[in-house]
Amino acid sequence: MSEPQEDGLPVIAHRPVARHVDAAMETALDPDLPIIDPHHHFSEHWGGYLVSDLKRDMTAGHAVAATVYIQCGHAYRTTGPEHLKPVGETEYVIAETAAADKATGKATSGSGGIAAGIVGYADLRLGEQVEEVLAAHIEAGKGRFKGIRQSGARHETFKHGVLPRPPKGLYGDPAFRRGYATLARHGLSFDAWIYHPQIDEVISLAQAFPEIPLILNHVGGVLGVGPYENDRARALEEWLPDLQRLARCQNVRIKLGGLGTATFGFDFAESDWPPTSEALAAAWRPYFEPCLELFGAERCMFESNFPVDRRVAEYVVLWNAFKRITEAATPDERAALFHGTAAATYRLTSLVPIG
Repeated sequence: MSEPQEDGLPVIAHRPVARHVDAAMETALDPDLPIIDPHHHFSEHWGGYLVSDLKRDMTAGHAVAATVYIQCGHAYRTTGPEHLKPVGETEYVIAETAAADKATGKATSGSGGIAAGIVGYADLRLGEQVEEVLAAHIEAGKGRFKGIRQSGARHETFKHGVLPRPPKGLYGDPAFRRGYATLARHGLSFDAWIYHPQIDEVISLAQAFPEIPLILNHVGGVLGVGPYENDRARALEEWLPDLQRLARCQNVRIKLGGLGTATFGFDFAESDWPPTSEALAAAWRPYFEPCLELFGAERCMFESNFPVDRRVAEYVVLWNAFKRITEAATPDERAALFHGTAAATYRLTSLVPIG
């Protein structure tokens, strides 16, 4: 799973997946349930995933009405001031979705549809000077720019991901917090991506800025690699008490998904045959059910994390797994989990499925 990398740290890497394609197909369950997918990327990484790929997945069976694009370091500006280069990612998303609409003659992006919301990157360690970056994102986003994600995910024993390794203790850095405070003035939210031993850092940040909506990505990054590679139970035991304390912060929302990320340590991607939605639901319940119990449906949202989680299952299969996990939920709870919480968190409106 790993290979040497700079500073002597192993890299937790995504391996290419070659499978029997027919075995990956399922029919969408409850196909009329509206969905907002609040977490996906466009990138040349992970085998490549662009607007046309997402549109194909969104129309494969589930009633996906809108999505939120989350930054991944793609399509930065190649010229101009360094601190403004990440604005290129927002510009790219706007341009590519507009081009797709023009090509098909259908308006499938904007306030309702593909990348109805955009979460970009800015280095909040710029302090108050990050205002210039935020303003540029907002202008480029044409009403669709919703927030910032700056990863704090770091472990001393490995390196993972396509983004630069963040500094230790990023969310507690005084300069970062001065920049973080500016989000409130622009009505922006913050997406936090960390590993589970770092949840304390997110709690401190949420408590210090209760007016800023904070969205914890991927159930808090419960590790299944490094020192936890053969001890998944220990990781869950460490994660749960911290999650309980985080749930007391009413400004925090949590995304249920991302378990296809290599750091979770599941071996589904290593198999020649992909898992069924039943198998995924069984494996992921211990991660999702505590979140649902602690945060409630009104503060939880399912996410695809595509194309990263494509290494585990096709889009239809992934959402089938989520629907299986919530079979006992009430209609109101399911409405919140699959679209309501995402719509409220990212200030989206349309629930007309892309077709």
